[in-house]
Amino acid sequence: MKLVILDRDGVINEDSPEFIKSPQEWKPIPGSLEAIARLTQWGYRVVVATNQSGVARGLFDMDTLCAIHDRMVREVNQAGGRIDAIFFCPHVDEDECRCRKPRDGMLREIAARYGVALNGVPAIGDGLRDIEAAVAAGAQPLLVLTGKGEQTRLDPRLPAQTRIFRDLAAAADALTDAVEGSGIRTG
Repeated sequence: MKLVILDRDGVINEDSPEFIKSPQEWKPIPGSLEAIARLTQWGYRVVVATNQSGVARGLFDMDTLCAIHDRMVREVNQAGGRIDAIFFCPHVDEDECRCRKPRDGMLREIAARYGVALNGVPAIGDGLRDIEAAVAAGAQPLLVLTGKGEQTRLDPRLPAQTRIFRDLAAAADALTDAVEGSGIRTG
């Protein structure tokens, strides 16, 4: 099974320092829905792993978070793609939970759910937290320059093995071109 793990805000949709607090505020980054569709068509299981501390902060409730995710899934489906699962952490840093990135608990939960090792599994994010969680879980960190990505690229703590792409579409192209170049098409 081919698996790819995506952060949400700044990777799939536009990010906001004020948080995405409603389905109306959720806006896809140009090309991201088509990128997920391409990954789906090439046999990848697409899983979202996202910190959503706005829940603990009281900025939105679980029903609203579900409505935001419903909109995202619906728009991805309309573009010809599929999101197989969404994992999220509703906590703040002070809670010190294992699932909040940069800790690797959420990614390890994904590995357990799908019965796979994360070695070499691409984990795509725009923030240092995403990249650090990928490295801690043994996944292949991919940084996109959308969202907080440009700022993250300049961070001296960015792990050396991080692959950098303009956006999710460019990362998806690289992943599917690697499959295409192998002469094997799945999905």
